[in-house]
Amino acid sequence: MNEYSKDKQSQLLDELTRISTESQNKETLDIDLLDAKGILEKINFEDQKVANVVKNIIPQIASAVDEIVKAFEKGGRLIYIGAGTSGRLGILDAVECPPTFSVSDQKVIGIIAGGNQAIHKAVEGAEDNELLAIEDLKQIELSAKDVLVGIAASGRTPYVISAMHYGKSVGAKVVGLSCSYNGEFEQANDINLCAVVGAEVLTGSTRMKSGTAQKLILNMLSTASMIRSGKSYKNLMIDVNASNEKLYARAVRIVMQATDCNYSCAKNALEKSENNAKLATLMILTGLNLEQATTCLDDHSGFLREAVQKFEH
Repeated sequence: MNEYSKDKQSQLLDELTRISTESQNKETLDIDLLDAKGILEKINFEDQKVANVVKNIIPQIASAVDEIVKAFEKGGRLIYIGAGTSGRLGILDAVECPPTFSVSDQKVIGIIAGGNQAIHKAVEGAEDNELLAIEDLKQIELSAKDVLVGIAASGRTPYVISAMHYGKSVGAKVVGLSCSYNGEFEQANDINLCAVVGAEVLTGSTRMKSGTAQKLILNMLSTASMIRSGKSYKNLMIDVNASNEKLYARAVRIVMQATDCNYSCAKNALEKSENNAKLATLMILTGLNLEQATTCLDDHSGFLREAVQKFEH
């Protein structure tokens, strides 16, 4: 190993020493001596701490949601970018949005260092490639209308920090999601979501508590933003895309729950509305035909609750 490599290794070791997720968990020092039940109890005990950590940063998460809603109103996008587990979690949240909320697959986008192959298998050196992050964002034409969420459990991933700096340079609103405080990471974003979950059950295995915290926060970002954009009625997924048998059955059930009608009525309304649960619900609740319901919904920017309330007064 040459002197440059030694210096690089020494610097990295120093960085890892300062990262909370890399510290050794005193509660699990004996985990290799336990039976299956004992191991699972240790994991569960640590997992229970995660939700309260996330609770402590709800005000910051709310600020991020507000920015995402503004971006959607301007025709902008929500873009997740990360490496390894963090990148995969971003992609998971992104790909669930179209079937859940009937949005384009370009409205919420997930990018992982190393490209699609990195979803299934680690790509050597991708997380350290700062130029690759910029190239990936240029490829999707990141702009000032978008919100970029950089995800890095450690808060030090060069690929993600580079992405966030580039996001700022083009005027995008930049959110940083990490599980260990890092000054450079915070400076690279506009809204810092730092959920410090502490030492992992297995030292450095950030797919565990850190991954759980990231999953919870990503769910909150996308779901709250979609609700604020009119994608729900009460607590129902009123904009579900009935693209397969299970989702069609769910759409029927949603219409029944939203209107307190029977199966036949819900099915008939869905047929008239081309399987659009939101329009079907509005038609049943107001007596409007398809054309009238479509116009009414457009007049209320897709917010079903507001459209229905117009007929209640």
